[in-house]
Amino acid sequence: MKNITIGNRQVGDGNPCYIVAEIGINHNGDIDIAKKLIDLAKVAGCDAVKFQKRTVDVVYSPEELAKPRESPYGDTNGDLKYGLEFELEEYREIDRYCKEKKFPWFASCWDEGAVDFINQFDVPCYKIASASLTDDELIRHTRSKGRPIIASTGMSTLEQVDHAIEILGKNDLVILHATSTYPANYNELNLSVIPMMRKRYDLPVGFSGHETGIPTSVAAVALGACIIERHITIDRTMWGSDQAASLGPSGIVQMVRDIRLLEMAMGDAVKRVIEREVPIMKKLRRKG
Repeated sequence: MKNITIGNRQVGDGNPCYIVAEIGINHNGDIDIAKKLIDLAKVAGCDAVKFQKRTVDVVYSPEELAKPRESPYGDTNGDLKYGLEFELEEYREIDRYCKEKKFPWFASCWDEGAVDFINQFDVPCYKIASASLTDDELIRHTRSKGRPIIASTGMSTLEQVDHAIEILGKNDLVILHATSTYPANYNELNLSVIPMMRKRYDLPVGFSGHETGIPTSVAAVALGACIIERHITIDRTMWGSDQAASLGPSGIVQMVRDIRLLEMAMGDAVKRVIEREVPIMKKLRRKG
């Protein structure tokens, strides 16, 4: 199975799991909250943060934007969508801040214009969201930028995943198993898909988790996931549609710690007597 390079990191078998803290829209349109989330991800030991970028009037129809929807930003769905969307000034500050912290960032882009927008920054890869996996034109446009791609496969059939991979090609590609419910119930996660996808596609496979807990994301690594992506928040009770499916500060710290402990415990599959067992063996064994 061919590994890929994301930034200065090798991702795939034989390498530490690449842990992505999904900020998404949990910044609630506030650059100061975004910076606090970047700081949280770095302190927790994550490898990168991810945002979401949309050209609002392209992704949503005028009818959809005009629908009534109460939020802190106004009374319509459009007020909400524009209120949550960072533009050039904010992304320049995100880029500056992450460079200062020596911490990678990238984004999932929901339309071709958003891909072009993010391409002006030196991001290490692109993310294709589960909702975009069947958008052939967007997939082709994203691939045309020549950067590694991470593609989520939530709300998709196996045939749709096959089709997306056929368009993308297998070079510089990681696919993520995901269940697109927020938050996801444990009986919806189907983690056994991870080894199945590794065998079917001969590609690095990761896991994008929307569950509320930690053990299943750690278990995904034991099943072969080379990337773990989880939403993070400062406070799960904050306003926002993704906050409840996110990990708070203690949660993301614990998850990173547990993944690193698991990686240490997995070993190299060579059965041997370790040095610290020798005195115990001499003390307890009667024969052999």
